[in-house]
Amino acid sequence: MSMQRYEQYIDSGIEWLGEIPAHWELKRLGSWFKERRTKVSDKDFEPLSVTKNGILPQLESAAKSNDGDNRKLVLRGDYVINSRSDRKGSSGLSNLDGSVSLINIVITPLYINPEFCQFLFKSDAFVEEFYRNGHGIVADLWTTRFDEMKNIYIVFPPIQEQEAIAKFLDTKCGQIDRAIAQKERVIELLNERRQIIIQRAVTRGLNSDVELKDSGIDWIGEIPKNWEMKPLKYIANLESGNTISPDQILVKGKYPVYGGNGFRGYTTTYTNNGYYPLIGRQGALCGNVNYARGQFYASEHAIVVYPLNNENVLWLGELIKIANLNRYSQSAAQPGIAVSIIKNILFPYAPISEQQEIANYLDNISEKIDKAISIKKEEIAKLKEYKQTLINSAVTGKIKIA
Repeated sequence: MSMQRYEQYIDSGIEWLGEIPAHWELKRLGSWFKERRTKVSDKDFEPLSVTKNGILPQLESAAKSNDGDNRKLVLRGDYVINSRSDRKGSSGLSNLDGSVSLINIVITPLYINPEFCQFLFKSDAFVEEFYRNGHGIVADLWTTRFDEMKNIYIVFPPIQEQEAIAKFLDTKCGQIDRAIAQKERVIELLNERRQIIIQRAVTRGLNSDVELKDSGIDWIGEIPKNWEMKPLKYIANLESGNTISPDQILVKGKYPVYGGNGFRGYTTTYTNNGYYPLIGRQGALCGNVNYARGQFYASEHAIVVYPLNNENVLWLGELIKIANLNRYSQSAAQPGIAVSIIKNILFPYAPISEQQEIANYLDNISEKIDKAISIKKEEIAKLKEYKQTLINSAVTGKIKIA
């Protein structure tokens, strides 16, 4: 996209701003905003969450404080920024009256366009400058106070240009966001297609003309007439992994450690050597299926599946995956899968030769779908990069909008 530049620029003397349009005004941030420090209770003012997507009613997932009477007031039109670097980019213009935790900075724009401020403060360039001016011992504990923030130099065009820039960015960013959403939807559809193909292949095979029979199991439906139904214990041995403490998991080491959610780290000891499916057995990961290759260690959060009769690992793993084993979990507090229960679940069983054909087919299909998804992800990354470049350039005067 080719954009115009302003007729005259001057050196701002500020590294993160660089050259700026000669008619724009350069001042410290404290000249443009005042801080709101009013303490309130969340009983009187709705608790709000400060997220990367802006200011929202408090999320269910948000950490709840016992100190609800010690919060900061936020009024509609205020800008709120999380002061901690581990929440980088969490900020936004509030459309709500409410309250936020004390780690947030609440500021009120003075005689400037709030929407322009939103784009300025969301720009990567400002976000990095904001946290650069903070203090702390390590990155995760780095904090920026308003006393530090107010000394940051920022530059503003005349109010009419602010409004024009905000309107331009709102339109362009909306177009980019919609393009991103469309590509993300394509990725969702590709993954859905993959799952449909996998489910059909591992329960019906590859021959669409094969004669079928009722499996007697609702989630399976019909299967080829020459297939059997077998309890999982006659297809594979199931063994729970062993306990491994966090200090045994190394940043670097010999053998990968797998838990209910797949790869976790490394250890210097191992218990398995091969290529096996692993089933998540606890919590939200019940029934989750991953694969481990070579020499590895399975933690107590995983069940290792050892095929008994040279069954194809991919065929077996995908079959177990679509069985949705979390429906067999026990205990409401910390759901868990018992080997004694799932080993008796009936599965459709294809002849070994068909298992290999199905696995080869699924490998080929997955490779094509993964390639298509990878292309879409690259396109999304480029759109996000372009969006940030556009915002940075517009709010610092590198391109002329008005």
